[in-house]
Amino acid sequence: MPSPAADPPAAIDTPPAAPQAPPSYQSYRGLLWLVSAAFFMQALDSTIVNTAVPAMAEALKETPLSMRTALTSYVLTLAILIPASPWLCDRFGTRRVFGAAIAIFGFGSLLCGVAQTLHQLVAARVLQGVGGAALMPVGRYVLVRSIDKRDFVRSMSTVATFGLLGSVLGPFLGGLLVQFTSWRLIFLINVPVGLAGLWMNRRDMPDYRLEQAHRFDLFGFALFAAASALLLTASEQAGSAGHRWGSIAGFAALALAFGATYVWHSHRTPHPVADLRLLRVRSVWVALAGNLFTRLGVSGMFLLLVLFLQVGCGWSPLMAGMIMVPQALGSICAKWVINRLLNRLGYRRFLLANSLVVAVLLASFALLGRDSPAWLIAVQVFLYGSFMGLQYTAMNTLIYTDLDIQYASMASSMASTAQYLSMSFGIALASLLMEALLQGHAHTDYIVAFRWTMLVLAVITAAASTIFGRLRRDRPLRAAAGAD
Repeated sequence: MPSPAADPPAAIDTPPAAPQAPPSYQSYRGLLWLVSAAFFMQALDSTIVNTAVPAMAEALKETPLSMRTALTSYVLTLAILIPASPWLCDRFGTRRVFGAAIAIFGFGSLLCGVAQTLHQLVAARVLQGVGGAALMPVGRYVLVRSIDKRDFVRSMSTVATFGLLGSVLGPFLGGLLVQFTSWRLIFLINVPVGLAGLWMNRRDMPDYRLEQAHRFDLFGFALFAAASALLLTASEQAGSAGHRWGSIAGFAALALAFGATYVWHSHRTPHPVADLRLLRVRSVWVALAGNLFTRLGVSGMFLLLVLFLQVGCGWSPLMAGMIMVPQALGSICAKWVINRLLNRLGYRRFLLANSLVVAVLLASFALLGRDSPAWLIAVQVFLYGSFMGLQYTAMNTLIYTDLDIQYASMASSMASTAQYLSMSFGIALASLLMEALLQGHAHTDYIVAFRWTMLVLAVITAAASTIFGRLRRDRPLRAAAGAD
């Protein structure tokens, strides 16, 4: 059977790849710091808002539930606009696009910090999403283009560690700032980081672009954006109180219609905004599908644990945020061994085994109760963070193992879009399960609902491991060996 790496989809018409850059890891240290800082800033902003919702609602004279739009508008914008990043890079160059993304994200953060109404805050969060939509895919694309495959997994581990640090430390910093200063600082701290990023971008960011970019697929982008937005709207409504099942079904049906139209359209245009023909490569569709179903099971974990500690056990927001720190420490420790594990096991065996371990760790949280000691929770969080750090790095690098460099930009865009969509669906699923189990009862039943929800999410995560079993037995081993 022909190798996807040697025989890529013939229908994809793209210019030849640029010559390989020098494969020195050390020579791109500045670039790694720049991309890592951008990932950290974006991940921090995605999670730091959660613990500040009550304070923000009080300041803006809104109910906490109505603040949901301030949280979802950012992720929605990311998912919709990420597919446009490959064309922007081809047309304007990676240095200009990445610099503009940092500037827009920083300015949106400033507007969030000075917002006086919920509508102003939502608009500012959308602007943040416009900038944030280019940070992750462009950063990944530049690393793929710049760093040799022998150092690629190591580089992605470094970047992923900073991103994970931002997402884990976000709730802790949010609780700290809200408790001792003002909720507005959770946004304003991005401004000096953005200024430093602009300076580093001019110094360290390479400028990859095409001499003549192809025409942007505006119709396909509109179809893809509509399908994504409607799916997210349906999931957000399903995860909120007061379900309107008719509206949910209507949004879902429209999303499917737009999605089907996009599939039809993408096979009839030479440069679609998300090229589904890449799914002919086995490692690509396994990486995307495995990422989707794994995150469907694990994305709601963080939110549920924080609510379990605060609502079910009576912990303060600051203490609940602090208990997340061991997750970051576990992930950092685990990142040092990911290269060795992939070299020894290959992607197939590693992801099969690690997905099952993550599922078992998820199920272990069902053993927690109101009287569980903090040290026991910290140990569980540490172990969970360790294996999830391994899982994320392996899933995020798998998609590139069998692709030629000329498809890296499109693959990066598709991976990022799938990640944010699956995160939204995962949070909505966790909320639906919790609400169905609670059924309006008192807080004493919250612990029981949490336990059963964790068991269901563990089953979903374990089922996702079967997707990684579709990888070939021999090819991932060769790909992993080439990464060392």
